[in-house]
Amino acid sequence: MSGFLQWLSTLPSLLQIPIIIGVFLAVIALLLFFIELAPRQGKKYTIIRLLACIIFPLGMMLALDSYTWAIIGAGLLGIVLFWLDYRSRDGAGYVFQLIGFLSPAIVLLIAGLIVPTIQTTIQSFMNSRGTEFVGLENFIWIFTQPQGVRTVLNTVVWVLVAPAISTIAGLAYAVFIDKSRGEKVFKILVFMPMAISFVGASIIWRFIYTARPIDQAQIGLLNQIIVWLGGEPVQFLQAEPFNTLALIAVLIWVQTGFAMVILSAAIKAVPTEQLEAAELDGTNAWQRFSNVTLPSIRSSLVVVLTTISIASLKVFDIVRTMTAGANGTSVIANEMYTQFRNFEQGRSAAFAVVLFLMVMPIVIYNARQIKKQRELR
Repeated sequence: MSGFLQWLSTLPSLLQIPIIIGVFLAVIALLLFFIELAPRQGKKYTIIRLLACIIFPLGMMLALDSYTWAIIGAGLLGIVLFWLDYRSRDGAGYVFQLIGFLSPAIVLLIAGLIVPTIQTTIQSFMNSRGTEFVGLENFIWIFTQPQGVRTVLNTVVWVLVAPAISTIAGLAYAVFIDKSRGEKVFKILVFMPMAISFVGASIIWRFIYTARPIDQAQIGLLNQIIVWLGGEPVQFLQAEPFNTLALIAVLIWVQTGFAMVILSAAIKAVPTEQLEAAELDGTNAWQRFSNVTLPSIRSSLVVVLTTISIASLKVFDIVRTMTAGANGTSVIANEMYTQFRNFEQGRSAAFAVVLFLMVMPIVIYNARQIKKQRELR
């Protein structure tokens, strides 16, 4: 593959364009092959699948400049795949088509998630250089040092506060502006922060929190308001523990728009007949909301809460941009990066494992909720 790219870079620009288009058309043809030709029955298509099962793995190994035995193994693997396809009870081409579509996702999943997870877990039990097994020493350091404990507690605060407030604010906004005049404009205004990166949002809020001495002109919006009201400038990013809440406000500002859009769509999907029946029964607005609307949008609430919770657990950009973890504001993701920069790879990996373990219950809960919804359908 690298040889092909190097060869392509040596060609004139006008010649590179048709070659790239040809490669793109070849990929489209491959997809059409999986969709149209692979499932067909008949001797001709069986031979085509046999050749494809052998040529594709061989071509992949050749493109990756692999070793001879690897190429031979790829050819044997192709034969096995063809045998599985030929013996498939669901029709000729079923297994071949299934593997053809799933294999890219499986390869990316293995290379991008499974292998790094295993490597990180192993590294968390090693010393800073990764040359000596130290057991649970890195984890003991995290939960015995004040800095490590504070980092874990800050992360817990993030995951408790940010999702709850973002979801409540988004739900309230979705309910109050539903079917109101100017609904689209109001939604756009709330959703706009979602279009800003966390780094950009952090820079904006850092200016808002900026404090200057009382005898100087304030450039921070909040401190200017405080001065107008007769108060003194406040160092929002230095006053512990409220500085962590000041950082959480940035994530809430960004994620409220996300919660509002999802929940607003869910509210609009609530059957009007149910609301009208509840109204005929003499219920007030709050009773209709709590007894009809909320149960109907429960699945959307779970999705919003779990999504924002995961974003809160792995938050990094906001903390790194605004405080770099100073003044007791560090979180696990930021500390993981800090330890890595300090050449403490074992501790960095240990923080990553702790973060992974904190995320897993939320992911499992979300998966179970999705499974329950499928069973109800």
